[in-house]
Amino acid sequence: MTLFSLLLVLGWERLFKMGEHWQLDHRLAPLFQRRHRFSLFRTLLMTLVAMAIVLVVILSLRGLFFGVVQLLFWILVGLLCIGAGSVRLHYHAYLKAASHQDDHAREAMAEELTLIHGMPVDCDEREYLRELQNALVWINFRFYLAPLFWFVVGGPYGPVLLVGYAFLRAWQSWLARHHTPLERSQSGIDAVLHLVDWVPVRLAGVAYALLGHGERALPAWFASLGDRHSSQYQVLTGLAQYSLAREPHLDKVETPRVAVTLVKRVSLVLVVVVALLTIYGTLV
Repeated sequence: MTLFSLLLVLGWERLFKMGEHWQLDHRLAPLFQRRHRFSLFRTLLMTLVAMAIVLVVILSLRGLFFGVVQLLFWILVGLLCIGAGSVRLHYHAYLKAASHQDDHAREAMAEELTLIHGMPVDCDEREYLRELQNALVWINFRFYLAPLFWFVVGGPYGPVLLVGYAFLRAWQSWLARHHTPLERSQSGIDAVLHLVDWVPVRLAGVAYALLGHGERALPAWFASLGDRHSSQYQVLTGLAQYSLAREPHLDKVETPRVAVTLVKRVSLVLVVVVALLTIYGTLV
């Protein structure tokens, strides 16, 4: 059921998911608007409640109509949690603004794309475009690779872990957009996601390392296994840059396109690997 649901979700997302209508972030906005106190305990409590609700639904649907209803619920959860419909619109708006030399609109869309980690202060054009590439790599990880990991690892309870991860991701984005850095720090969301992302970042990093300069990327990946201090963002984007360095661009349009092409290749490779492992596990 996991593989079938995943393939349907990814196919639908690529073809039809534009905007925020089918994103959990949008559906959680009314809940987040009522949050005015922030702590690690509240963050964990909200996440566990969301996961518990999904678990109850899965258990209550088990066996109904030969599992068809449960399958539909899996697909619905996948559609809400996997994919970056609204972010994709920001990306296309950035390309349009850059191609029309509209610097104001281009910078506005770049701010949207780099919402979580922001842009370095007083950086030159090369650093600016490199950080934009890193943001696109991270967006792909947060909305595709990490959700895919938790969906598959969860097995029969994949939607539970998937919703938990998507809830944390949505909460972090909401805090970054609507609250101060102090309030975001008080929520503990960055520390939680740092732990949650540790394993999927290393797994995704293998794909980037193999697609990059192996003689440099693989040692960096092995070093990351014992790195407890660097952020997961730095680890993943650092490995991705070994691949992106093969095609250095200073063009405002081509530079982000190179990054998007790379992340699509990595996503395809990992989906194929998951499919093969799932089929092998079923046969064995």
